[in-house]
Amino acid sequence: MLRNPVECGPQGDGPHGAILGEEAGMNAKDVWVANDDGSEIIRARDIATATLDYDGNVTVRLAGGDSTVVTVAGHRAHRDEHRPGEFHRQLIRLIAELSDAAGAFLVRAVYDKGQGWQWVSEEL
Repeated sequence: MLRNPVECGPQGDGPHGAILGEEAGMNAKDVWVANDDGSEIIRARDIATATLDYDGNVTVRLAGGDSTVVTVAGHRAHRDEHRPGEFHRQLIRLIAELSDAAGAFLVRAVYDKGQGWQWVSEEL
């Protein structure tokens, strides 16, 4: 079951990063995030920050000693596949919403020619 993407409003963390995890008061124990080709899946609760770079890539930095960085939405096939300026915040908002839901979920970025880039979730 795919859920609708979330809409994102203005926020005050600037254009480059959003904070997730215990700092934001979230309990994302049953939410997982896949990169856009599905080759990597990470626990949302392990995400410390999410960043949108100037090329439209969304990377997350994992909490912990080594601070691993994972690209969860990158490598666009065409230059016209513009990602929204708030795309990283949309990811954090969707994770927060799903953290309150019963069940386990997988979140991933998808591109639709009519609607552009969006985050979708499916129940596991």
